[in-house]
Amino acid sequence: MSRVAKKPVNLPKGVELNIQPESVSVKGPKGTLSLPKVAGVEITVEDGVATLAANDANLVPLTGTVRAILANMVKGVTEGFERKLELVGVGYRAAMQGKDLSLSLGFSHPVVYVAPEGITITTPTQTEILVQGADKQLVGEVAAKIRAYRKPEPYKGKGVKYSDEVIIRKEAKKA
Repeated sequence: MSRVAKKPVNLPKGVELNIQPESVSVKGPKGTLSLPKVAGVEITVEDGVATLAANDANLVPLTGTVRAILANMVKGVTEGFERKLELVGVGYRAAMQGKDLSLSLGFSHPVVYVAPEGITITTPTQTEILVQGADKQLVGEVAAKIRAYRKPEPYKGKGVKYSDEVIIRKEAKKA
């Protein structure tokens, strides 16, 4: 069996794992997340520890995937996830207008991004954006959509980039 699937998921205090016939939901201090139940993957909870088992040998890789998603759900409802973005470029700014993110990225108009439900966007400075939420997939998707408005270009490094991203710079043409 998969090494990932064999590893149990510890449920901290204050986290409830509910298994229904159609879905699995995790409830914690930061919210509630649910996952559609996968046929052939059994989830059991004993003494604050969730273990997964595959009914068929062909479902072992899928069991490891479900275990990883479940562990991310537990971490999300207890600690939450965050992604930090930086704006690099003269005149590139970010500001919050209520719950909407307004970006000045060198276009003739400001770009307004409406945050989906369950995601909080903050701007500690004019050139930093912090995306936070309980759902790891949704946090990453929102950060990628914001970055896609103006990806960093390789010559000057201008654009919206992740804080841990390294832009490999190209040399300009020589005359």
